[in-house]
Amino acid sequence: MAKNLKLKAARATKDMTQKDLADAVGVVRQTINAIELGEYNPSIRLCVAICKTLDKTLNDLFWEENTQQ
Repeated sequence: MAKNLKLKAARATKDMTQKDLADAVGVVRQTINAIELGEYNPSIRLCVAICKTLDKTLNDLFWEENTQQ
């Protein structure tokens, strides 16, 4: 699993720490850290909560565009 730099950037744009985001979505800070490092695959429910908190879509943060055809 690759690092989620899109999540990290969106969080930084909102001036939120990992703890701020974790508190907002009801998880511990280590969960957000693991998602950003690509070490944890979050549930769709958690993905949606993160997206709502950061005003982003699932496409923006979690789904990679397939540029190969």
